[in-house]
Amino acid sequence: MQTMRFYIDSHDRDTGTFPAQLSPEDFRGFYALYEAACAEEGVVPLRTHVGFEEGRAFCFNMAPDAEAVRRVHEKLGLPFDSITEVTTATPGDMFFRRSAA
Repeated sequence: MQTMRFYIDSHDRDTGTFPAQLSPEDFRGFYALYEAACAEEGVVPLRTHVGFEEGRAFCFNMAPDAEAVRRVHEKLGLPFDSITEVTTATPGDMFFRRSAA
């Protein structure tokens, strides 16, 4: 099995990477295309946070590398501001990473 990592990509209307007039209905239709492109590239979409009024979105994906996430966006003609590899930092994650004192 291929090692997967977590990535967040961002989109912002002010920089032209979030569609100017995207409604929740438009987003639902687009998201189905996004899921299909993700499946083709081995990317697992985990969660997307969208501020329709503010024109911002943050997509949380699991992927083998940032290039796979980039290819998904290219397939859809969807620009992005950044793709950042991240790690989870919940209280549970931090508890299990602490060294025994």
